Amino acid sequence: MSNTNEPVAGHQGPRATATPSADRVRVWDPFVRFFHWALGAAVLIAFLTEDELLGLHTWAGYAALALIGARLLWGLIGPRHARWWDFVCGPRVTLAYLGDVLRGRADRYLGHNPAGAAMVIALLTGVTATAVTGMAVLGAGEFAGPLAPYLRGVSATTAHDLKEVHEFIAYATLFLIPLHVLGVVLASLQHRENLIRGMIDGYKRGASQ
Repeated sequence: MSNTNEPVAGHQGPRATATPSADRVRVWDPFVRFFHWALGAAVLIAFLTEDELLGLHTWAGYAALALIGARLLWGLIGPRHARWWDFVCGPRVTLAYLGDVLRGRADRYLGHNPAGAAMVIALLTGVTATAVTGMAVLGAGEFAGPLAPYLRGVSATTAHDLKEVHEFIAYATLFLIPLHVLGVVLASLQHRENLIRGMIDGYKRGASQ
């Protein structure tokens, strides 16, 4: 998979001390922004409800899966910075970028940087695995949901084990969220731009003149 999301000229780490350009460019399209915040809301609702409000918890999981399915498709047909081949990198590029971050000289990317891209993949994988194992728990324990026909008759021990796996994946995925926030804050400070605002209005600072 080729990566076309090249570093922005003139903005490489703290060496870019010149006055930034006033130009702002649209990077994140409306669907990407909606997906980002809606998925976060679905995960938060699922975490807060758990066993107390099983119906709401279940529908939050379904919503998360539907959002991820739509995002996977959008990564194939959406605009440039939404497409997977624009930002997804291999492990070598990602590790090299993280090394540059630690040395304080990481390149600035207009789209996702390599570490951000890796976090996107990790979060999508984790949320998907959480939702799928949640459906398995629902099918085995409550005899409900799309997986119920395949899990009828499983033992109570298997149902318990499925719940343990579901909870382990869920908490492992939640652990990624503060790392994601930390990465956003660090990149915002290093490159002197508000990345959170960019995911709200869709705009980021362009290349310097």
